[in-house]
Amino acid sequence: MKKIGNRVGLVGWRGMVGSVLMDRMLAEKDFDLIEPVFFSTSNAGGAAPVMAKNETRLLDGHDVNALKACDIIITCQGGDYTSEVFPKLRATGWKGHWIDAASTLRMKDDAVIILDPVNLPVIENALAKGGNNWIGGNCTVSCMLIGVGALYKAGLVEWMSTQTYQAASGGGAAHMRELLTQYGTLNHEVKAMLDDPTSAILEIDRKVIAKQRALTASETENFSVPLGGSLIPWIDKDLGLGKNQGDDGWGTSKEEWKGMAETNKILGQGAGFTAPALPVDGFCVRVGAMRCHSQALTFKLKKNIPLADIEAMIAADNEWVQVVTNTREATLQHLTPVAVTGTMRIPVGRIRKMAFGPEYLGAFTIGDQLLWGAAEPLRRMLRILLRE
Repeated sequence: MKKIGNRVGLVGWRGMVGSVLMDRMLAEKDFDLIEPVFFSTSNAGGAAPVMAKNETRLLDGHDVNALKACDIIITCQGGDYTSEVFPKLRATGWKGHWIDAASTLRMKDDAVIILDPVNLPVIENALAKGGNNWIGGNCTVSCMLIGVGALYKAGLVEWMSTQTYQAASGGGAAHMRELLTQYGTLNHEVKAMLDDPTSAILEIDRKVIAKQRALTASETENFSVPLGGSLIPWIDKDLGLGKNQGDDGWGTSKEEWKGMAETNKILGQGAGFTAPALPVDGFCVRVGAMRCHSQALTFKLKKNIPLADIEAMIAADNEWVQVVTNTREATLQHLTPVAVTGTMRIPVGRIRKMAFGPEYLGAFTIGDQLLWGAAEPLRRMLRILLRE
């Protein structure tokens, strides 16, 4: 195989995921190994960041000729950008490596969903066959597999059900701002009553719910309904539109569909692979946390495995997973968004057998979806390519 060059184009590096990616690349000294070329879709010609070397000005992110001069492109610019630029770039005959945080290409036959601590053999097999489209996975699925992927690798899972609790940042920066603004609005509405210890809590509650219901369209622009002090049990598009009750996909959100589709593709199972797909299903819920997606998992295992063996298997799988003792104290200390935000840890706790039978296992896991769920697999894929 021809050695891959180190001229790396970076697009969308100023956004939320892109900023986290830049921080991680600096921390891991990735820029020492590459010739970075920074692109912009809105400020071409402006000054490139301090990590730039030879190319000290921002190039135009829509300039296909400039893009095709790169050996590798990493983009966090979003799905619309990918849809517009990627086919034009490939049409020029460019054979370079495209690493993308957007979901646009994930389920394409020639794309690999990258999560190397879980599916390095799938990545290496695709590389050996000339693969060059490397796509970051769904944030919730990726964090889950870093946490409990050991059970899948060992072939122990018959099926899995997941109930997610997904943070506002899964929608983007504007969604995070909207959540915080709503909290501030609600606090302001009842601040005087909160400061008065003799005020009636039910009256405070009535004022809060009245204000939530009175929030304007502009105050709920991103989530459509109030999230502050509430939750939203639907994420992404409705896959059941035009279908009848009982049809495949009826009553399912796209985020819920991704659970099964992407879990299996990451693991090299299902359509396009020799191994059959495993059932994965559940409900995806948006909650009023800023960062970190959490999940309550129920597994049907293929056989009864002692809990101690399961915990040991999970703990030994990779250096980031953290098995949390199933006690109230340990759970409150380690298994919350406040504890995990900004860290690479993927804690897995609440591990216990369920009342349904000895093959049924419950667990709760959480991860910062801007790290393992978005930025980290991209920079790790870059490292894999640079080793080739």
